[in-house]
Amino acid sequence: MLCSRTISFLFLLLLRSIAGAASTEQRHRFSKIYAFGDSFTDTGNTHSTTGPYSFGYVSGPPYGATFFHRSTNRYSDGRLVVDFLADALSLPFLPPYLDRSADSSHGVNFAVAGSTAIEHDFYVKNNVTIDITPQSLMTQLAWFDDHLKEKGCPPECQAAIADTLFWVGEIGANDYAYSLTSTLSPDIIQKLALKNVNNFIEALVLRGAKYIIVQGLPLTGCLSLALTLTPSEDRDDIQCSASVNRQSYNHNVILQDNLQELRKRYPHAIISYADYLGAHHTVMKNPAAYGFAEPLKACCGSGGGSYNFDLFATCGSPNVTKACSQPSKFVNWDGVHLTEAMYKVVADMFFSHGYCRPPFSVLLNAESQG
Repeated sequence: MLCSRTISFLFLLLLRSIAGAASTEQRHRFSKIYAFGDSFTDTGNTHSTTGPYSFGYVSGPPYGATFFHRSTNRYSDGRLVVDFLADALSLPFLPPYLDRSADSSHGVNFAVAGSTAIEHDFYVKNNVTIDITPQSLMTQLAWFDDHLKEKGCPPECQAAIADTLFWVGEIGANDYAYSLTSTLSPDIIQKLALKNVNNFIEALVLRGAKYIIVQGLPLTGCLSLALTLTPSEDRDDIQCSASVNRQSYNHNVILQDNLQELRKRYPHAIISYADYLGAHHTVMKNPAAYGFAEPLKACCGSGGGSYNFDLFATCGSPNVTKACSQPSKFVNWDGVHLTEAMYKVVADMFFSHGYCRPPFSVLLNAESQG
């Protein structure tokens, strides 16, 4: 029979073996994330005074109340999908690029609330300037270039980008929204927005990015804002704006075609499509299955009714100082952005349930193999 000392020794060896395997797996995960996008991804590059005018109270309560218990300038009650991505990789939350004192050793978030895919100058030239955030996707690319220079790139580009996951959050929804108040053709907006997104992703690849996840647009027609602004007869099978959802769907179809062309052109890069619209639609078809009792109404809004949304009295404004008592039961947070609970569900669908194509696991395995 083995003595107790021998058994203890073997037990310690087993624990070390398990710990070693876990640490090896951890080492093979991405060590850094670079994120881009709009308010669905922004973790603090905008504040109440610099973000979209209609949602100019993000720096105060009740924003951030659920998880952080204070505002972090995220347009939600808590964490975003990109935060759950960081959790999945056992990395700290990404600091906003404009926080120059933050530790950027594990990545940076360049996303800007209100950001457009099309350059700001285009809107100025076409007299579309109301509530337009001046930073576009190309501004974020310029910030990224500046960040690389600070890291000594070139010539150390590969060192700065190695073991890095590039997260391109949804972008383009603001372009379509801004065009509603202008004479610009939605077809022109779609063409220019998708061209810029394509050019942006290609630019990342040319700078050395090998692992990229690109989000499509969500069901923008299921946001309280869209439901308030569109006629009641404009509804689809999930009681959302049919025309607005169709616009997002068409955008995503072309985006996926463009990504496939980029994959052919750059076979060394893994470019995954995160099907935001598909994940969102799955939830909206059966919200109760995911814990949601209110799929359309804003948790933090005003006006009551079916959507609890008033564009002139939005979340955090003097007339809207409190949110609903149970944000986890709501899909919509402030009428344009989603609750932490919804972002968590979507993130789980992306990372664990096949709503990324190729799957998230493919990127993890490819990165671990170098």
